[in-house]
Amino acid sequence: MWTHHVLLPVYGREVTSQSPWCPVWWEHPEAVAQLHGLWLAWGDLTGPGSDMTGPAVWHRDHLSSVMGTLRDPQGPFAGCKPGMHRPKEKPTVETMDPFGPPPPPPPPSPWS
Repeated sequence: MWTHHVLLPVYGREVTSQSPWCPVWWEHPEAVAQLHGLWLAWGDLTGPGSDMTGPAVWHRDHLSSVMGTLRDPQGPFAGCKPGMHRPKEKPTVETMDPFGPPPPPPPPSPWS
């Protein structure tokens, strides 16, 4: 709700190939995580009981870096265009837990 009613109407600049935005941004987990952090900072720095300099701190310390990351041509919205979402391939992750115990050795071959 905050992204649609506050962030984009105020800070949603024109979409270009050098500054993409996805019309279904919520389909990009990285964008959701970044926007969630931005929203939490917004609440902390502009909500009841916040310091009067909170909005300036939010702009300086949070808004520019998050929007720069999201709208980077190589960022999470790379390839997305107005009216078009482009799903991204996720990197392959090994199924073995690198922090778990080592796997058991293979059983002896019946032919040895």
